[in-house]
Amino acid sequence: MTTNLGSIDRIVRLLIGVALIVAPLLNMPNIWANSTLAVASMGIGGVLILTSLFRFCPIYRVFGLSTDKL
Repeated sequence: MTTNLGSIDRIVRLLIGVALIVAPLLNMPNIWANSTLAVASMGIGGVLILTSLFRFCPIYRVFGLSTDKL
């Protein structure tokens, strides 16, 4: 598996992923009172964190994109 995420892309994904996981736990803003939205938000946050850690995004590969400087 080749890497296709650059440093800035990884940092942004990690920060947004953490925010999407923490926000429903703190119920801030109140939109996450709906449990379905909270679980979906946490799932998307988890995917963003995993793609950041593995430096690989399957969607980027499908479209032939890369932010990684080789």
